[in-house]
Amino acid sequence: MLSKLDIAKNWLPRYTGMPLDRFGEWILLTNFGDYVERFAEQFNCDLFGEGKPMQSATNAAGVSIIKFGIGSPNAAIIMDLLTAVDTKGALFLGKCGGLKTTTEIGHFILPIAAIRGEGTSDDYFPPEVPALPSFKLHKFVSERIVDRGLEYRTGVVYTTNRRVWEHDQDFLKKLHECTAIAIDMETATVFIVGHKNQIARGALLLVSDLPFTAEGVKTEESDKQVSATWTDMHLQIGIDAMTHIEKQGEKIKHFQY
Repeated sequence: MLSKLDIAKNWLPRYTGMPLDRFGEWILLTNFGDYVERFAEQFNCDLFGEGKPMQSATNAAGVSIIKFGIGSPNAAIIMDLLTAVDTKGALFLGKCGGLKTTTEIGHFILPIAAIRGEGTSDDYFPPEVPALPSFKLHKFVSERIVDRGLEYRTGVVYTTNRRVWEHDQDFLKKLHECTAIAIDMETATVFIVGHKNQIARGALLLVSDLPFTAEGVKTEESDKQVSATWTDMHLQIGIDAMTHIEKQGEKIKHFQY
């Protein structure tokens, strides 16, 4: 295997258990196995990858979903491996911590950019290259949210590779100074590696905790409550967006600098 494409074509089925010809052109990415399970149950389609690092499924409409794990290294891996198939767009359905007093648990966020605090993206572009989504993909996702009579927020997300930082006052001060609307562990990497690989990309984030307050730090119990209340809506917006963007959305073009 002498090229990146050779490696990706070998590793994508190896990691997910799904043959290359079963992948759709529009991809949903998630950290959570229950999203993939709900997707497979809804469309009565095969679920691949049991016992493998990633699980995946594809419905009859040609939309695939992949649970790639947690953190920016895993986000980089899947965005690189998606070069093995004809990926027209990838939408990350993730959870995030809200950093603004006006942000509430259950809010949806469409990031306009992400701060590259994770380090992984430095292997792809210099630090001055911004981590941005594909505007046209986000525009289409926003329309699907509004169609449902829901609100969403926009703003900059801070992406970090660090966990268990909620106690660290210096880090919390840094987040406050960044004026980010939310914090997560994958969005900047998805945007940067998607840019590198000329893959249209976006992120629809669900606010699952409010880490600036002690009572807002995520716990097992609070996360279960968020999942029970919002997971179906979160997933369904992603499915609707990626199902209809091929026919109804504007064509997404890529430009090399």
